[in-house]
Amino acid sequence: MQIDFVRSLRPTLGVEWELALVDKQSGDLVSVAEQVLNAVRPHQEPEHPKIKQELLLNTVELVTGVCRNAAEAAADLAASVAEVREVIDPMGVELFSAGAHPFADWHQQRVTDYHRYATLIDRTQWWGRQMLIYGVHVHVGISSVHKVLPILNGLLTYHPHLQALSASSPYWGGTDTGYASNRALMFQQLPTAGLPFQFGDWSGYESYVADMLTTGVIDDLSEIRWDIRPSPKLGTIEVRVCDGLPTLAEVTAVAALIHCLVVYLDGELDRRGSLPTLPPWHVQENKWRAARYGLEAEIILDAAGRERLVTEELADLVDCLTPVAIQLDCAYELASVMNILTSGASYQRQRLVAEANGGNLAAVVDSLVREMRAGRPLS
Repeated sequence: MQIDFVRSLRPTLGVEWELALVDKQSGDLVSVAEQVLNAVRPHQEPEHPKIKQELLLNTVELVTGVCRNAAEAAADLAASVAEVREVIDPMGVELFSAGAHPFADWHQQRVTDYHRYATLIDRTQWWGRQMLIYGVHVHVGISSVHKVLPILNGLLTYHPHLQALSASSPYWGGTDTGYASNRALMFQQLPTAGLPFQFGDWSGYESYVADMLTTGVIDDLSEIRWDIRPSPKLGTIEVRVCDGLPTLAEVTAVAALIHCLVVYLDGELDRRGSLPTLPPWHVQENKWRAARYGLEAEIILDAAGRERLVTEELADLVDCLTPVAIQLDCAYELASVMNILTSGASYQRQRLVAEANGGNLAAVVDSLVREMRAGRPLS
C-alpha cells in the first residue's frame, strides 16, 4: 500500500485546542456545542473554518491555519476564542480547558450525532464512552517523507517532557487519581491509541496501515490515534501528547517548544544522518512516570538507563533550542516554558486550589475558567 506524504516546503506550525463548555454557575459541563457551532458558522457554509465539532457535545475544537510560528498561532487561537465568547457569554456558558473535567459525570455526556463518532462508541463501548478528556495537538511541517519516521522516533525521547509540562488531569469523576495526567493513561485504552511503533522506514509504516485496513482495525488513516503520528495529507508530524492546557500562554509556550524541537531534530538528522532513540520499553516507562508524577518525574535518558529530573531536562532543552527559536522568531514564546516550571503545571495549581478550598472541585473549575479568561496562569 502506498501512502503519499505531501511534503511541506517550510516548517509550518498548526495547533488544535480542545475546549469544554461549562455552566457559569455550577461549573458542570453543558452539551451546547451544536448551538455554538451553528451560531459561528458563516452564512451558507457547512461549518466554521476554524471552530469545529468534536466527539462530545460539551466540546468545541479551535484549529489554526497554517502558521509561521507560535506567536502567529496564538493570535489565530485568540481570534477564535473571541468569536466563541460572543456566542456563549449571553448563554451563561464559559470556556474551560484541562486534560479532564474534575467532577463531571461521563454517563451524562452526549455524543455528537456523527457516523464516525457513533462507530467509535459502538466499537469501544465502556472505554469509548468514558473519553471525557481534552488535549492540545501540534502539527509541524516536514520537508521529506524520508525524515518523518526518524524525527517521530527521535521525538519519543521527549515524550515525558511534553507530558509532564502539560499535565492537567489529576481529577476524574470527583476523585484525585494520584496522577498528574490521568488523561494520558485513559486515552491509550482505545484501539490504535497510545505510543506509536518505531518503524525503520516509511514502507514499514505503509505495511502496518495496510494490515490495519485489511483486518478491519481501522477504516481510515485518521483512526490511528497515536500520541505522535504522521499526517500525510497535511505534510506534518502531529504531536498529540499534551493534555488540554488551561491558558493561551501555556498553549503558546508548548507549541513553540514542539515547533523548535521538531526543527532542531530535522537539522540534527541532516548533520548526523540519524537521531538518538530510546528502546520502546524505556519510552513506555517514561510516559507512565510523566503521567504519574508530572514535573516531579525522574525520567530515563538513554539505553544505558541514566536518569534525571524532567524539570532539569526541560531547562536544558529550552537552552538547547534557543538558537532555533531565534531562527523561527519565537524566542519569547519558547522562554515562556520556564514560566510554567515557575508557576507550576496545571495539575499542581489545581491541587493547590482544591486544598485551599477544602477539597471543593467546583472551586478548581472556577480557577480554570478564570485562568482561561486571563490567558495565563493565576497565582
